[in-house]
Amino acid sequence: MRIFLFLFVIMGVSLHAKTIEVCSDCDINTIKEAISVSENGDTILVNTGIYRESNIKISKEIHLIGKNSPVVDGENKETIFIVNANNFSISGFTIKNVGKSYVKDYAALLVSKSKYFTITNNKFENVFFGVLIEKSHFGIIRNNHITGIAKDEANSGNGLHMWHSSNMRVELNYVSGLRDGIYLEFVKKSSISNNTSENNIRYGLHFMFSNDDEYHHNEFINNGAGVAVMFSKYIEMHHNTFQYNWGMASYGLLLKEIYDAQIENNYFVQNTIGINVENCSRVNYVNNSFIRNGWAVKFSGGCYKNIFELNNFMNNSFDLSYNSQLNDNRFEGNYWSEYTGYDLDDNGIGDVPYRPVKLFSYVVNQTPEALVLLRSLFVDIINFSEKVSPVFTPNNLMDTKPVMIRVNDRN
Repeated sequence: MRIFLFLFVIMGVSLHAKTIEVCSDCDINTIKEAISVSENGDTILVNTGIYRESNIKISKEIHLIGKNSPVVDGENKETIFIVNANNFSISGFTIKNVGKSYVKDYAALLVSKSKYFTITNNKFENVFFGVLIEKSHFGIIRNNHITGIAKDEANSGNGLHMWHSSNMRVELNYVSGLRDGIYLEFVKKSSISNNTSENNIRYGLHFMFSNDDEYHHNEFINNGAGVAVMFSKYIEMHHNTFQYNWGMASYGLLLKEIYDAQIENNYFVQNTIGINVENCSRVNYVNNSFIRNGWAVKFSGGCYKNIFELNNFMNNSFDLSYNSQLNDNRFEGNYWSEYTGYDLDDNGIGDVPYRPVKLFSYVVNQTPEALVLLRSLFVDIINFSEKVSPVFTPNNLMDTKPVMIRVNDRN
């Protein structure tokens, strides 16, 4: 009996659901008015035009659809859309001119305490925060274009900002000109995929205290720094590209206190530091390519039981920087473009081990100004002396099975 009653209620909702049209010549010509007369299950169809509205509140299970990309202009006042509803969707809009504040997080779209929602095919322009999601679950943010005009960190927000949420899917979005392109804090069981985050002031992707997440097939290009992953565990990062992240303290990927993670099939190309690793343990680095970086991998202490295998280290100024004489990490079966050993038995594996840590990298860690000597004969001499008789670098830090041919990547 209860099942029949439930089906009757659902059918009743669908039978009474209606489409409300909004346009300048319609009976309803504002989005706010359409929302006020709508009911759960209704669709609001907004026709092309410019709607100068902000603080638009949605607390009903409705669907907003923009026809021919109508513009919602917040006129730089405050947050434009504020949603606190389950089973809602918004698609097809251009939402622009969000207010700015030093004390409030104004956003083009704020979603709070909601479930089962989709945000797709929108353009967010001149935003403070683009999409701000808090305490929400089971959301899809797909194929949105988010841009800002951030000048510095103090007066700018993030493109996609998620906090205390779970089971989010963020895919096929473009984010540029913000503080952080994508930011996550206390977000779990979520997927970030096929996004492009470039030309952001601080990070292309920044996440903290977020476990059991997956990040794949993203591009992080020319940001202040590519990606920062902090205080998280059970992370999978694969098939991402970290490129042109240059600066005095810039890197493709920053790892700080990360545990039990898998980093595979990524490209690190022309970054100041490919990966900066600090206090991270039990992380597997497999089949990544480090190409023309300043430092390919830079360890900053407290790193144990990490494994590097089947990676390509090609034409980096320094393949590996290490600030300790103790080593509990394993390097095996990697390709090193600077390896000068031989393979007499022709099995594809070098007959002599490769020591990736140069003495000069140790010197630069202690005295950064020494970097001006990088291409000098003096550097070649001290590196050779340390290679013959290691004193300052870990004696057991070596690749005992360096491969002679570049590893096939992007599998």
